[in-house]
Amino acid sequence: MAEENRHPFLHGLSKHRGSPPTVVVIFGASGDLTARKLIPAIYNLAHDGLLPADFYLIGFGRKAIPDAEFQQMAADAIKEFSRREPSPEVWARLAPRTLYVSGGYDEKAAFDRLGARIAGLEKEIGQQLQSLFYISTPPTVFAPIIQNLGASGLAARYLRQPHQSKVIIEKPFGRDLASAQALNRELTTVFDEPQVFRIDHYLGKETVQDLLVQRFANAIFEPLWNRNFIDHVQITVAEQVGVEARAGYYEQSGCLRDMIQNHTMQLLALTAMEPPVSMDAESVRDEKVKVLKAIQPLRLDGAQSDVARAQYADGVIGGQPVQGYRAEPGVASDSTTETYAALRLSINNWRWQGVPFYLRSGKHLARRVSEIAIRFKRAPGHLFADDERSLIAPNTLAFQIQPDEGLSLILNAKIPGLETRTQPVKMNFKYATTFGSNTPEAYERLVLDAMIGDGTLFIRGDETERSWQLITPIHEFWAAQGRTGLDSYASGSWGPPSADLLLGAKGHAWREP
Repeated sequence: MAEENRHPFLHGLSKHRGSPPTVVVIFGASGDLTARKLIPAIYNLAHDGLLPADFYLIGFGRKAIPDAEFQQMAADAIKEFSRREPSPEVWARLAPRTLYVSGGYDEKAAFDRLGARIAGLEKEIGQQLQSLFYISTPPTVFAPIIQNLGASGLAARYLRQPHQSKVIIEKPFGRDLASAQALNRELTTVFDEPQVFRIDHYLGKETVQDLLVQRFANAIFEPLWNRNFIDHVQITVAEQVGVEARAGYYEQSGCLRDMIQNHTMQLLALTAMEPPVSMDAESVRDEKVKVLKAIQPLRLDGAQSDVARAQYADGVIGGQPVQGYRAEPGVASDSTTETYAALRLSINNWRWQGVPFYLRSGKHLARRVSEIAIRFKRAPGHLFADDERSLIAPNTLAFQIQPDEGLSLILNAKIPGLETRTQPVKMNFKYATTFGSNTPEAYERLVLDAMIGDGTLFIRGDETERSWQLITPIHEFWAAQGRTGLDSYASGSWGPPSADLLLGAKGHAWREP
């Protein structure tokens, strides 16, 4: 096979997804996310010919690292974490374009040196470079990085031109409504909103993107996607791991901040939003914001509470005994941090009036799984009795987001034989089975979209603020309650009794994914 067909990056960008010449600058270049996700994503984009011929990667961090050492760090990350075997030809092209600048995040002179390095690359190639700044650092240094990108002039390079600067910022986007609003003010003081890409890697997952295709490209689903046919919706983001070495972070965060406010609410918005007028970024994000605004304030106290929280206790996972949350190293013995949270939401609009949306997420649960389950209403009439001879289950369409991406549909079918007997059956579609297992990682799609300026799979400022408007009152209520109402659940189970009551009040039960 010709070299240009095997490795398109050697000959420039594939024409169907055009990015201008680009330099990606990663703040927090020595961090875990950079090694596990960002550098492998950039390498795989290069392998697939989706980087411009003039592309550079600059790592930025406090530690002084020579270019050659950073290149070796990048090569090691690709070897360990890339979804495909590294190609010597592709890496030979990318390695000399992988550079490093050291300095403090609050040190303007370091940003001036970064600007001079970029200007030197432009002089070398004889053309402008789009600058894509990826902030992959703890939230405590978001503000100084943003401020120095502004003070150094890096944020305003080629403003309103095809080569204008852009910034990607990792979650968390604040820890409550006030801090989210402050972060948005900080960002929009330095950048225009179209330059800002708030990243949630769940939106880059194939099944999440396929949700819109299933909804709007299949006539068998869209007419049923409303209160007349759907009984309720369950969204589960379950982790089998505990806090591991992240207790310091998790004690300040908890499940509601860590998983519900961002990942899970994004899944809800895509599931429940109205059809956008087109698939451009603003049309899609407009509809997501509308549906978030239609969610009713939650009842937080009493028998009809819409929320539940709990901590994992001792239990068994994978046949091994595990300890409870408060026995974990770094966790306070009187901690009130929730490791599990569940919500019952009501959307007050024409499509969803009266349809409950149940959200849950937690650690040390029975297994790792993320899914959206659409439970349809039962067929009317009694032609087929639900008894010991004929089992009738409600139709359920489930989108499996991880670990095995795909979707399934539960139908009722006749059991072969001379009698009319029925049982539920499951139709499965798996991405790996149909399309192969070497599916692009979420970060590949998201980094590429940011490079070409497509914000469809990113979160707009008003969207994150609306999500915090819903979540912040829960945090404030729980803080006032202390340990009152904090349930517990055995590690390796599917959660606490209080979460079951959220559904039981409506005659529903959690499905086992």
